[in-house]
Amino acid sequence: MVFELGELFCGPGGLAYGAKTAQIENADYKIIHKWANDYDRDTCDTYIHNICPGNPESVICQDVRTLNLDSLSSIDALAFGFPCNDFSVVGEQKGFDGEYGPLYTYGVKVLKKHKPRWFLAENVGGLKSANDGGAFKKILQDLEEAGYRLYPHLYKFEKYGVPQARHRIIIIGIREDLSFEFRVPSPAPYSHIDNTSRSALEVPPIPGDASNNELTRQSPIVTERLTYIRPGENAFTANLPEHLKLNVKGAKISQIYKRLNPDKPAYTVTGSGGGGTHIYHFAEPRALTNRERARLQTFPDNYVFKGSKESVRRQIGMAVPAKGAKIIFEAVLRTFAGIDYDFIPCNINE
Repeated sequence: MVFELGELFCGPGGLAYGAKTAQIENADYKIIHKWANDYDRDTCDTYIHNICPGNPESVICQDVRTLNLDSLSSIDALAFGFPCNDFSVVGEQKGFDGEYGPLYTYGVKVLKKHKPRWFLAENVGGLKSANDGGAFKKILQDLEEAGYRLYPHLYKFEKYGVPQARHRIIIIGIREDLSFEFRVPSPAPYSHIDNTSRSALEVPPIPGDASNNELTRQSPIVTERLTYIRPGENAFTANLPEHLKLNVKGAKISQIYKRLNPDKPAYTVTGSGGGGTHIYHFAEPRALTNRERARLQTFPDNYVFKGSKESVRRQIGMAVPAKGAKIIFEAVLRTFAGIDYDFIPCNINE
């Protein structure tokens, strides 16, 4: 069985690459790209180059709010990582009151129109607390009313071999007239993987001709500050000389000038970079390159990101880790193929 996948808010293709590379024991079950949508031109160019280079017209670069949903062709599956800006605990957490909060409804509209067999929806862990918990309940209610049984779970990707502490709520929905029951894949089979940041960045070494591997320009004072910050420390926990300390009042964000601990997974990769929010190398006093950040997001080295260095940084930061997505898609395929696999109970709590 081949599932034709449509995507809204597709980003640079973390979910798509996970779907494209998902393989199970029964090779007749697989997922192929049908169409995708995002509003950012660089992001769409990245997606086209890596996911569907022979079919660029299948990627619709347009704000979903102006997209003619009736023009989208039929699909068997839908993926949508609806924008998380208003649900993230980093920020004002406006939820439904923000500009991006209501955008999930476009996914609901596609589900109602095309009635795919299943869907995957993704958002930040902070979704469950937005609007005093009301946002998550409302989203689940709307997805159920679209005709789906839901399987929401807070995935901690570092437990699945991803070299990064990244926690995301992912909702799998199966059309209610189908008898299949999804199970959250167990992280146990991935517990042997060396997912330390050292291994991610050094094994194997990044090829000299790898794309998106330019060093970030940083001032001499930043370089000097980093020489005093040990692996795992940040600007507020390190023993800095007075002239290198940050004059910050109030909240002190733990990721400011934080260097990776080489013996642990990285902290969460984000799209930001200014004011000390780059991710910083454990052995060298510098920010990571975009290619290094892409490795923490489990993109292969031949995955080329299009656009300026800043645009590429944003794209990588908003992506779903490709290998984490692959594991979840393979669980979906096994569900439909009737193949048993190790699973754990659904749980959306930390």
